[in-house]
Amino acid sequence: MSVGVLIVDDSATMRGLIAAALKRDPDIEVLGFANDPIEAREQVKRLNPDVITLDIEMPHMNGLEFLEKIMRLRPTPVVMISTLTQAGADITVAALELGAVECIGKPQGGAGVGEAFAKLPDIVKGAARARVKPYSGPVAAPAERASGYSPVKDLVLAIGSSTGGVEALMTILANFPDTCPPTVITQHMPATFTKSFAARLDRISGAKVEEAYDGAKLLPGHIYVAPGGDAHLEVVSSTQPICRLRAGEPVNGHRPSVDVLFDSVAKLNRPAAGVILTGMGRDGAQGLLALRQKGARTLGQDESSCVVYGMPKAAFELGAVEKQIGLARMGQAILNVCSASAEHQRSA
Repeated sequence: MSVGVLIVDDSATMRGLIAAALKRDPDIEVLGFANDPIEAREQVKRLNPDVITLDIEMPHMNGLEFLEKIMRLRPTPVVMISTLTQAGADITVAALELGAVECIGKPQGGAGVGEAFAKLPDIVKGAARARVKPYSGPVAAPAERASGYSPVKDLVLAIGSSTGGVEALMTILANFPDTCPPTVITQHMPATFTKSFAARLDRISGAKVEEAYDGAKLLPGHIYVAPGGDAHLEVVSSTQPICRLRAGEPVNGHRPSVDVLFDSVAKLNRPAAGVILTGMGRDGAQGLLALRQKGARTLGQDESSCVVYGMPKAAFELGAVEKQIGLARMGQAILNVCSASAEHQRSA
């Protein structure tokens, strides 16, 4: 069964490029085009697309306003196609928070179209399988967080996510205190967007969240998000674990790869916890298994709360997941398995 797509972009050239990329896949049907949100609204009603590709900067109503209306009134999988600028990155992260399934960057100046849109058909088909929910408002920092939290000594927490991971990570980290375990995250995301995403997380979390850099020390209360695109994030240890950004080929089709991050933490020979969240594909499953085999606590997001139950499913079927948890309870569950008091109770 083919996936029906509505392309929304005010540039006729860009509409044509997106359509050409999608038509290369026989399982995708381009149902129609719209050059602004007003036209798009009528096309959505008439065509009932499986997926919408959406530009952000358009006349009459910007893409964010249109996206919010869609996600509140008629939730539909949306793939954002954004300019690769800092302003574009900030807006795209906001779009993912509103419920957009994925984001990709537009080719710049007409160059690199083939590379920019090479994965678009697979992204669109994956989006069609996504479980989108009505938008219920932004994730905000809680009025207060529990005090007195203390993680297991020397523990490192590693989290991996992909499609739907922006909402999942924001929900989880909003409740993390400033004494949370040292945390490293690989979220599949274009390079330009990870710095903005880390900044957004930092505003709502009690912990210090920033984009990872080579040599960053892992300390309690600090969370590092892997930069997108150019390198894998690993954790290496001498006396003090640090972030290492390593060049290398994509693993499982991704750079940075969740498997690479999890494998590096498994090799530290220190207490650890691993968490795999919503996402397409299998990235992270083998690495989470390596963590569990080394004695780490491992959690996976459950099917009902995932936007795409791909990565957590692969990890669960492999035996890498100790327990599956719904998103609403995941933040507290992570803190519980990393808690020094819980470790004391297990060893008593």
